[in-house]
Parts: sequence; structure tokens; C-alpha cells
Amino acid sequence: MAEQRAEIGVFGGSGFYSFLEHTDEVVVETPYGDPSAPIVIGEVAGRSVAFLPRHGRSHDRPPHAINYRANVWAMKELGVTHILGPCASGSLQPEVGVGSFVVCDQFVDRTNARKDTFYDGPMSTHVSSADPYCPVLRGLLVDGCRELGIDVHDGGTVVVIQGPRFSTRAESKWYSSMGWDVINMTAYPEGHLARELEICYANVSLITDYDVGLEDMPGIEPVSVKEVVETFNSNNARLRDLLFAVIPRIPAHQDQLCATALEHAVIGH
Repeated sequence: MAEQRAEIGVFGGSGFYSFLEHTDEVVVETPYGDPSAPIVIGEVAGRSVAFLPRHGRSHDRPPHAINYRANVWAMKELGVTHILGPCASGSLQPEVGVGSFVVCDQFVDRTNARKDTFYDGPMSTHVSSADPYCPVLRGLLVDGCRELGIDVHDGGTVVVIQGPRFSTRAESKWYSSMGWDVINMTAYPEGHLARELEICYANVSLITDYDVGLEDMPGIEPVSVKEVVETFNSNNARLRDLLFAVIPRIPAHQDQLCATALEHAVIGH
């Protein structure tokens, strides 16, 4: 077990590989193999924060090949009780504009064959996903966005696709027609694995583009790499401001929804 401890964890996404200064690096061994990268630990307003780039430091782990179990387990080993999981995402609805943030309250899993549980037996363990994200962390993120003038949507459904390919037009139009709000490749199973370990977790989806199913709607232009990169950079700067505003406000105690996730989940225990 790693000696250094942290209270709060942050999983970095595309284009957001570091935000802490004056850090120490720690290697954490897990029963599930190596995390995506060594974890760096630093402080934000006196709070100990562990940062891990989920794609690796050189973006060498595509979404379907990330070792999500090792990443989340490593955070638990360090003592982390709260995790913030920002993700670059596409918009599925015209009103969810490029550059906006969506603090999701639901997910739809469209991945396949990902290792998405710590409980492979011998006891059957069924952790509820009815309300998959920590309500306290969600509230802090929404309030932080509003205070900083970031266009934010309080609640929304993220549909998580397997990757690495993007959706077809037919798939994207289907997702939009279902009323789902954003799409990405990494929000699942990361958040659910945190719940299985009774860690508070919240997702914030950073909108970089409109998904392909919306590109034929009036006023919406097809996405270009140049525009995505520019939005990445803008989002990452605002995300850093958001994290520095929210982290000091995270309570030392955990919300009961997250902290008691296993209380009635084990059959025959």
C-alpha cells in the first residue's frame, strides 16, 4: 500500500494532464494491474489531492483499453474519499452548446466487455446505480460553475460508447432522440467503480463539439479538429479554475448515498 495519502482524487481527461504544482509522485500497486500512470499528489488550499491522467501521460491508452479498476483502486489505496471525473464530451442536444459544462446526474452504458466491477464472486454483490453520482459533489460543481460564469447544465444523461470509433449518424440520432444529453467514451465504468468502493464521485462533461447526428440541423456546423482543439484549451483553463474553486469546499465527511453503497448490496452476507 502506498504511504502517501490524499483526500480528494481527480481523473484528468483528454488535453488535461496536469494541474497541480509542487507535487510528489507515487506508484501504487493494485490487484488489477498498473494504473494509467504514476499518481501525483499535491495540495489545493490545504487539501491533499491525487491526480491521475486516465489516458496516461502521453494519451497512450484509448478509452476501451483503460484499466479503470486499477485507476479507481489506486485512489482508494491512497485514502481518497471523493473523486472528480471531468470528461471531454460531445453534445447530443442543440441547447447543450459547445463550451458548456454538464454536471451529469445519470448515465447510459453502451460499452461492451469492459471490466466494470470489483465483485466477481464468490458472494453476489449488486450495488445500486439508481442515482449514480454524488449529490453533494454535483451541487458544488454546479455552484462553482455559476460563480465563475461558466455555462452549466445542472443534470443530464451521458451515454458512454465503447470507442475508439465515433458514432454513426444513425446511432447519434438515436441517442439524441432518446433525450440523452452528452456522449463520451470514459464516464463508464469509472464512476460506478467508485460507487462500488463507497467513494463519492461526480462527472462533469466538457462539451467540445456537436455529435454527428446534429450536424444536419440548422445553425450547427460539422466539427473540425481545429475547433475541438481550441475548445479543449478553453475548457481546460476553465476546468482548472473550477477545480480550484470546488476542492476547498468538499466536506471531510461523505454523503450517505455513497458511503453506504455496500450496506444492502451483498446477497447471503
